[in-house]
Amino acid sequence: MLSNIVQMDEHAVRRAYARWAPVYDLSFGKIADAGRVIAVDAINRRRGRVLEVGVGTGISLPRYRRHLSVTGVDLSPEMLDKARDRVRRLGLNNVEAVLEMDAQDLAFENESFDTVVAMYVMTVVPDPAKVMAELDRVCRPGGEVYILNHFSKDHGVRGLIEKVLAPFAEQLGWRPEFSQKTIMTQDGLQLVEERPMRPFGLFTLLRFVKQEAGAIAPAPVRAASERAAPVIEQEPRDVAI
Repeated sequence: MLSNIVQMDEHAVRRAYARWAPVYDLSFGKIADAGRVIAVDAINRRRGRVLEVGVGTGISLPRYRRHLSVTGVDLSPEMLDKARDRVRRLGLNNVEAVLEMDAQDLAFENESFDTVVAMYVMTVVPDPAKVMAELDRVCRPGGEVYILNHFSKDHGVRGLIEKVLAPFAEQLGWRPEFSQKTIMTQDGLQLVEERPMRPFGLFTLLRFVKQEAGAIAPAPVRAASERAAPVIEQEPRDVAI
């Protein structure tokens, strides 16, 4: 799997995000805001404990409703300093912790969270398959995993631009060329919703349900168009704390 994508060095990623931290909210944070709002709004319909992997500057933290207990983790100390400051300034008492942690090796017990979300993370991490395995591991059966990310195209002008930018992944801090197939690695996670995000479908929201032992998988997912209402193949399940 990894042989098909540009390799990312952890130290290069740290350096890139140290550079991004001072301007992230006003640059990429704005570009990615539409998808972030939709993802968090979906999570707000649920209950229990939420883990946000790649919390960054904590730009999404104020959007979570107070009935949710939220933990955020990230690899970048510079980003986390801003996230902790945001939590303090806004009095976000439902944020349990903001921790420096590698998404490929989460320091949580199995089945610790009712909802796990990774927004704009998968194109950054050195080993996306390891991250997916960790998200699966820490999610409770019947819980949900949300992935919001850029997935590249293999044709058209956009596909050409992504191929041209691909060799500069480490300098950018993310992979321009990144197939959705790269993260479809966990048999226990059933994809139940796929929704392209504005602008221009550059990002896609994927919703997975972690299957109970012996559960029958739902019908294959249908993709929602960018302008259509989200396709829900299985109603979100509220899991009590």
